[in-house]
Amino acid sequence: MNSPYKSSGGLGRIFRAAVFSVRGLRAAWQREAAFRQEVTIAIPLIAMAPFLAGSRLEALLLIGPVLLVLLVELLNSSIEALADRISTDTHPLLGTAKDLGSAAVLISLLIAVATWAVVLWP
Repeated sequence: MNSPYKSSGGLGRIFRAAVFSVRGLRAAWQREAAFRQEVTIAIPLIAMAPFLAGSRLEALLLIGPVLLVLLVELLNSSIEALADRISTDTHPLLGTAKDLGSAAVLISLLIAVATWAVVLWP
C-alpha cells in the first residue's frame, strides 16, 4: 500500500526534499543544543582537516567522521522528537529508544576521535 504522502518523483520532488532538509537543519539548530555544540566543533575541524592531512584521502578520513557525528545527532534528535510526540510521560520503551539514540551518538563521537588520532598520530 502506497502512502498518499509519497511523491511521484521528478525535479519537483528534489526541490521539495531540499526544502525539507533545510527545514530540518534549521529545526535542529534552533531546538537541539547538542547539535549546535557539535556544529561549532565540526566547522573548525573540517576547515583544518585539509591543512593537517598529508593527502586528500587523509583529509576525507578526517572530515567523514565529523559529518557522521552530525548525521547521527540528527537521527537521534528525530527519535527524541518522535518519542516526545508519542508521550512526554516516562515510559521504559521510550526511554530505551532515547538511550539507544544517545549511544549511537557516543559511538559516532568515538569513531571521530579514533580516526583523528590514527590519521594525525606521528
